[in-house]
Amino acid sequence: MSVLRRGTASPRIPTATAVHSEASPYGSRRLVIETDGEVTAAYLKDARDSVVGAVWVANHVEAPSGLDRARLDAGGPPLLPRSHVRHPEGREALDASSLEVVWFEEGDGVAVLEDGDLLFVIPGWSDMGRGIPGYSRDASGQSPFAFPLREEIDGFGPRVDVARRHWKTCRTEGSWADFQQSVLGHLLQRLGPGGHYWHDVGRQLAGGRAGAAPTVGVTERPARGDRDFTVLSTVGMSRQRMPTVELYEGDVAPYARIELAVAGTLPSQRAGSIFPWLAQYPWRSVTWFAPGDVVKWYHESRTFPLGTDESAWAGVLLLEDPTRLAGPPAPALTGLTVQGDPVRWLWLVPITDEDHRHAKSEGSEALIRRLAQQGRSWVVS
Repeated sequence: MSVLRRGTASPRIPTATAVHSEASPYGSRRLVIETDGEVTAAYLKDARDSVVGAVWVANHVEAPSGLDRARLDAGGPPLLPRSHVRHPEGREALDASSLEVVWFEEGDGVAVLEDGDLLFVIPGWSDMGRGIPGYSRDASGQSPFAFPLREEIDGFGPRVDVARRHWKTCRTEGSWADFQQSVLGHLLQRLGPGGHYWHDVGRQLAGGRAGAAPTVGVTERPARGDRDFTVLSTVGMSRQRMPTVELYEGDVAPYARIELAVAGTLPSQRAGSIFPWLAQYPWRSVTWFAPGDVVKWYHESRTFPLGTDESAWAGVLLLEDPTRLAGPPAPALTGLTVQGDPVRWLWLVPITDEDHRHAKSEGSEALIRRLAQQGRSWVVS
C-alpha cells in the first residue's frame, strides 16, 4: 500500500516547504502541512518524528487522468486523478493565515479549518501503515491518500465544536478551580475530609513544561473510623478524554474518563509519588487505561514508590473493582460525570515482574485469579 510521505526532491517534484507546523497541547503529536507547489499534504507525526497519519489536502495544478505513479515512485505525495478531486483544474495555494487548527481533546487527532470551513481531518485512527488516510474536503472519491470529508462531516463537525469548546474552557480563568472543586466535593462525600494535596504532579516527569501533560493533582484522604487505610486519588485526569479509546470501543463515553486511586498504609508522600509517572501516561504515550491493564514501572524496582528497597514490585495492575482481591470493602467512588461522561476510578495494585509476564502471556483475568488465590490484598501495606 502506498504511503503519503515526503521523499528526496527530484526533477519531477519541487522541494516541499512547510505551510504550518505545530505540536499538540500534550506534545505527543505534531501536525505538519507541506506543499511543493503542485500538491499539499498534511502529516501527523509522533514524538520520534515518524508519520502516524497523513492526508492529501489539494492539487494545485490540473489533475491527471489516472494515478500519478511518477510522483509516488519518486517518494512524494501524488496528484490525485480527476475522478477523485472536487477541483480538477487545481485550486489556489493555502494561505496559512486563513487556517485554524483544532486538536481533539484526546490529543491524538486534529482538524484544520480554512476560513471557518473544515478543510481536512486526521483522526486518531488514521494509520498510513494500514492504508487508512485522513479526510479531505477536496477529495471526491476514496483512495489510499484521502477519504472524502463530506461523507463524514456530520460526525466530525460536532466533534470539532466540542474540541474547540474544551480548549476554550481550559484557557478560561477559574475553569480549573471549578473542575477541581467538583472532584474534591465528590471525594468528600465518598471518602471524607481531605488531608494533604499535591498540585500538578503530572508536570514533574515533563520537566515542568507547560502543556506537556494535563494538569493533575493528588488528594489524600486519611484513614477514619470506618476504614484503617488512606486513599490517594488523582484529581484532573478525567478533565479530558483519553486517546485511542475509539479504536477499541464503539461507545467511547463509558471508558474515556478516569481517575486513579491507591489505598494503603504507606506514608502518603512516598505512595503518592506513583502518580507523576501515571498521571500523564495516556496522553504522553497516546494510549488509554482500562480495567485489567498492567503497566510496567519505568525504573529500577527498588525505586518503585509502593514498595521498599527489598520489595520486588515492578509495576501496577489497574482494577475497577478491587474487591476481586483480598482485603476490606472498597469505598464506592462512582457518581461523578464530566461533560456527560461517567468518571471511573481505577485502583492501583502493585505487581512483580513475574506477575507482569503472566498477564502478558495469559491475560489480565488469569493474573487477577492467581492473585486472588494467593490472597493478595488490594490495600498496599
